Amino acid sequence: MRLIGFKFTKISIERLNSSVPIENLKVNTEIDVPEIKKINLDAVEIKGETIELRFLYKIKYEPDFAKVDLGGQIIFSVDSKTAKEILKEWKNKKMPEEFRLLLFNIILKRSTLKALQLEEELGLPLHMPMPRFKKEEK
Repeated sequence: MRLIGFKFTKISIERLNSSVPIENLKVNTEIDVPEIKKINLDAVEIKGETIELRFLYKIKYEPDFAKVDLGGQIIFSVDSKTAKEILKEWKNKKMPEEFRLLLFNIILKRSTLKALQLEEELGLPLHMPMPRFKKEEK
């Protein structure tokens, strides 16, 4: 399985309510895959099959403080057997475990980096803790 392409098709970040104390915020993250399909890429010669999927990555700061919505498209090159398995399971809105883990890790890595950049630009608290140096205790 080979990653051929990744692009964001939707980038939205919005501060909804500035009066909520930061200490009371809860951050929820959600990944959704609404579509998986086989495609043909005529411009590129690829062995096997080409699978395209769309994803949504959402971060909600509760209670109604802010939200980050990222959407995108990922294209994989897979062998014919794997493509058939993925598309067969997708008919029931499921994915093979190995593919799902690979996919979600790619989405999580790329979307988290983009979300952190956007949160910094908008002055939102980061949705995940950053590494910090601490004074060594004796």
